[in-house]
Amino acid sequence: MLVRRAQSSLFVAAIVALSAGCNDKAVTPPAPDAAAPAAGLSQEQAARTLAKVGDRVITLGDFAATLERMDQFDRLRYQTKERRKELLDEIIDVELLAAEARRRGLDKQPETEEAIRQILRDAILADARKGLPAPAEIPAAEVRAYYEAHAEEFREPERRRVAAIVLSDKKTAERVLKDATKIKTAAEWGELFHKHSVTAPKAKDPNASLDLAGDLGVVGAPDDPRGKNPKIPESIRAAVFKIGSVGSVLDEVVEADGRFYVVRMNGITAGHNRTLQEADRSIRVKLLQQKMQEREKALEAELRKKFAVEIDDAALAKVKLPEGVKPFEGKDPGPWVLPGYTPPGQEAADGGAGDAGSP
Repeated sequence: MLVRRAQSSLFVAAIVALSAGCNDKAVTPPAPDAAAPAAGLSQEQAARTLAKVGDRVITLGDFAATLERMDQFDRLRYQTKERRKELLDEIIDVELLAAEARRRGLDKQPETEEAIRQILRDAILADARKGLPAPAEIPAAEVRAYYEAHAEEFREPERRRVAAIVLSDKKTAERVLKDATKIKTAAEWGELFHKHSVTAPKAKDPNASLDLAGDLGVVGAPDDPRGKNPKIPESIRAAVFKIGSVGSVLDEVVEADGRFYVVRMNGITAGHNRTLQEADRSIRVKLLQQKMQEREKALEAELRKKFAVEIDDAALAKVKLPEGVKPFEGKDPGPWVLPGYTPPGQEAADGGAGDAGSP
């Protein structure tokens, strides 16, 4: 807390110091509903003129707002007078370039107008999010109610880790299978993989673990809708669930996508039901996303009442995708997905059972 206060004090002091020598004549106060100035400046300090670029006035408040939008560590670079002057010069350069772009009519280009619309969209959505709780602030009772109402989401079926030696012809694969069924250790499997598999790297890494040779990832049982893995063909997925124990090799060659696989089970994770404590974090994120989506839908409904919207369905039906572009087939997460989080139920879409953890 003391460090934050010290940084904040330096921040305000740096901004106010930058205005030293500026004209301190009286300024017209902003409207009562104007946003509070950045960095704790008074309205009078924020309105001081630092520079003029044509008709555009750059105020101390503008400078403070630029600093405030920075990462706190980047902000600390501007504690000296010289560095603050450099930042002001950069702001002036931006204004000069923007003024020239407007003079040339670049602000009227479709791509520029679209970029501005996107910025405005992000701004209004960010404003709609204000006041929402952080995930940790969502009441425990609400989390428990979701858990009890969606119990199926928290049932984790059995997962198996699969490895394979991949060959281009069946005859060779059958010969390799005979050797594979005789091996006793993961190291022996690794040697066999590097000797025969078409997927083995050309140059063997001496530091690579032989235990993971030919590893394809984790899958669930064929009847598990969340158990898919895009790296593992369905026939290989079914094959690994025919193997009796970890470290064993299936006693038959499996064909998939024109190749022939010798399949080994590298690990297993027993199915279990996630407890409320285990699911707590993902539920909180899910609930927050729902609250965000509700805000978004309410805002959209309000705006559709405020602004007339007309759609030409006939014209829309005639739109054709450019060559080589495929329609989006995934599950659209919407604009509210939080960085670093995977929404509950999205694991399969984001990488299948391979994201479910190693056995």
